[in-house]
Parts: sequence; structure tokens; C-alpha cells
Amino acid sequence: MRYLITGNKGQLGSALTERIPAANVVGGDLPEFDITDYTMVRRGIERSNVDIVIHCAAYTNVDNCAKDPALAYQINGLGTKNIAQACAEAGIPMALVSTNEVFDGTKAAPYWEFDQRNPINGYGKSKYSGEYYAEHLLNQFYIIRTSWLYAAGGKNFIHRIQELADERGELSVVTDELGIPTRVADLADGILNLVSTGRYGVYHLVNNYADGEMPSRWDFAKLVLDLSGRTDFPLHKIKLADWKRASTPPPNGVLANTTAKALGIELPNWRDAVEEFVNS
Repeated sequence: MRYLITGNKGQLGSALTERIPAANVVGGDLPEFDITDYTMVRRGIERSNVDIVIHCAAYTNVDNCAKDPALAYQINGLGTKNIAQACAEAGIPMALVSTNEVFDGTKAAPYWEFDQRNPINGYGKSKYSGEYYAEHLLNQFYIIRTSWLYAAGGKNFIHRIQELADERGELSVVTDELGIPTRVADLADGILNLVSTGRYGVYHLVNNYADGEMPSRWDFAKLVLDLSGRTDFPLHKIKLADWKRASTPPPNGVLANTTAKALGIELPNWRDAVEEFVNS
């Protein structure tokens, strides 16, 4: 199989590219591949002669998406529409990487793939629009939702918590924002396993977790600090209402991996993944 990876310079795009033989992968990233330019997208896909497009490129700064929802929609919505239309013309499938933030976070249990979407912020709304275009313009598509990504060499929650702990004598982290930390390396493996099946549809891919477990940002931070030798560091508990920011995350962003699990695709446990990441 030959792949085109949009956003191949980003954390997930890079991880996917590294796992594919060089002769079988084409990268699509700025400035040579602008997803908001349909002509550029169509020509890029035509010339690349690929079997599938894995669409990772996105505007992921959630606070900036709240400040400028039109820009978020232009990239995450219309940009995805361009990819979907070009894939439809070429007769090839698209795998769209999406987010837990298409849900409103009011459910008391993990979200299944078929739960109703109702995004509450600019980022989630823009990604929902991308899912809409994938569903309505293509017959062959994967929508892959994930959450709380982290990878080596990039900005992420794990690095930031350790940096702040070094800079400050104490930290406050929210306890009522729930989700599953997901290591980019594991997600990349899961995506490539999934698209090799030819089983199109909507999937949730996050690191595995125990039944009934719904970790918070505070739980995530506490684990990182404990693993990095800061077991006695003062880590205070606060609520989302106490943390003022431009974007409002869904309180519950925990995703249930049901459809991928039915195909035998599961990622490692999230606590084990974080421990390996911190220790490395």
C-alpha cells in the first residue's frame, strides 16, 4: 500500500511516516501542500499515485480556535472537505484523524463511536465539520478519534507539567476534565493496523484503560510527577470553572474503543505508556 500523509511534519504525521518504507509514503505539508487550496490538494493526490490518504493536518491550538473559529473551520472543516473531494475523485479512501472534543462531555460514561456529537467549543465544532464532509463526500473512509496526545520532541502535557514543576513550588490542575492520555507512537501503530483491514467506519483509538477508569488531568499530572521522582510535590486540585481560558473543553472526553477492539486492535495501557515515555 502507498500512503499520502497530510501534516507529515507534525508529531503524528512524523510517527506514521517513520513506520512506512520510504518508497511507499508521500508527505503533504506546508508550504508545498496547503489543504485549504483545493487545486493544490487535487494535483498533489493525483501526482502521488497513492492508495490512501491519512489526514493528520489540522489546526489544533484549541484556545486559538475559540478566538478565531472562522480560521479553525477553514482549516479543519474546509481543508478536510478538499481532501475528501480529491479522494472521491481519485477513488481512494481517506483516514481522518479527529478528536474527543466532538462530544459535549456530559455523558457519565465513556463515549462510544456512535454517540451523538455535540461539540461545545470552536475546535470541536471545526473537527465535527471535517467528520461531516468525510461522511457525506466519501463511501470509503475511516474517522479515527483520539485524545490527549503526547510525543517526544513536541509540546505536550507531560513535558509542560515537568517544566512547570521545575519552575514553581506548587501546581494546580483540574479534576473535572476527563480523558485518556494517548502516546503518539501507539496511535500511529493502531492507525496503520486499522487502515490495512479495509474495514471502513468510525473508530476510537486511545491507549487502553481499566474498566470504570476515567482519569482526570490531575490524575495524569500526578502520575507524571510521581514517575519523575516528584512524589511529594504540592499538586492542588481545582475545577474547570477555576481555570480561565479561551476554550472550554468537554468535561468528559473519555473514548471507548469498541469498533477497533472488535477487529483485535488495542493500544497499550495508558499508565504503562506514560511510564515508558517518562523513563525514556
